Amino acid sequence: MQVTGVSARDRSRPRDVDVSAATWFDDPVALAASSDIDVFVELIGGADGPAKTAVETALAAGKPVVTANKALIAKHGKALAALAESKGVPLLYEAAVMGGTPAVKMLREGLVGDRVTRVAGILNGTCNFILSEMEAREQPFAQVLADAQARGFAEADPTTDVGGFDAGHKIAILAALAFDAAPNFDAVEIEGIDRVDLIDIHLAHELGYRIKLIASASRQGEGASVRVRPGLVPLNHPLAQAGGALNALFIEGARIGRIFLQGPGAGAGPTAAAVAADLADLTAGVTRPVFQRPAGELDLLAAAAKGQRHERAYIRLMVKDRAGVLASITDALARSDVSIDSFLQRPAQASGVVPVVLTTHEASEGALQQAGEIIETLDTVLERPRIFRIEDV
Repeated sequence: MQVTGVSARDRSRPRDVDVSAATWFDDPVALAASSDIDVFVELIGGADGPAKTAVETALAAGKPVVTANKALIAKHGKALAALAESKGVPLLYEAAVMGGTPAVKMLREGLVGDRVTRVAGILNGTCNFILSEMEAREQPFAQVLADAQARGFAEADPTTDVGGFDAGHKIAILAALAFDAAPNFDAVEIEGIDRVDLIDIHLAHELGYRIKLIASASRQGEGASVRVRPGLVPLNHPLAQAGGALNALFIEGARIGRIFLQGPGAGAGPTAAAVAADLADLTAGVTRPVFQRPAGELDLLAAAAKGQRHERAYIRLMVKDRAGVLASITDALARSDVSIDSFLQRPAQASGVVPVVLTTHEASEGALQQAGEIIETLDTVLERPRIFRIEDV
């Protein structure tokens, strides 16, 4: 295997590898079309723009493609799979999810003999790092985020990570592989970690939980529930123990039971290892559909109906130190058919504000949403309630 052509934004940037013998292309699309390459490796990123055009160009020219671009596969996976299969060439993307931890290979190859029912885990190292550091350093979200940006762990514009979109791309791909469909990013419900306050981390811990950004996908009738959101995980659970920038994933199958994967989810080394694994498959002549079946037989993953799922919740309120506050809150919950499981009240702050947190028994999503809307209108509640789900993992 020999590197014959290279394209990047900055030709003069210092690199650990000598690429002086390779032809330099200012335009990655021109590299993809070059007759001097047999395989195109795309590590540009982004669902559209030069990354998409270059990959399409390489596939149309009959060249296998290896990519680490999760946004590209999540949004255009079916069309690219159809193009690759029409040309009889592989499209491989192990590095797109969990870096060097072989989540894609596990679902795409290792579990094809089983019926996967659920995948759930931590798929974004930046968010996991921020939440872990908030707890360890007793610092608020904004301060830890700024430090992560200064140290290069978070982008200057962190929206893709902290907004949950990066994890959304990844769970869209895993859900497609798990449930025999084509990726459908539009079906993913996404909530980021920007509304997780330090007080939530403290109170969750007192209740026996740790807050993590959980990406999950589970079969629901003819469709699937695919979500990214902050959730409470029991302190003794393996997902709660995955700190720093680690990724972790559970896969549940009807026959094999539960499998747990944990490892680095990003970074130069893990990504390069995953790309090399895909290249090794190419040299060995491994051929299979891009997803579980030929693209022409796949439907986009259908979203399950919202509002019917039942789950437990953590609700945190900041209220006035006034008689009758708790009665009005419990009345709002009762009117929404939500029952309380546990209750915790902190002493009043210097400003007279009282932090209150409660956990609920299982209730429908619609009921929990209604309860939050009613509570928000109470004149004794000073800010929008923080509602996080207690994850059933």
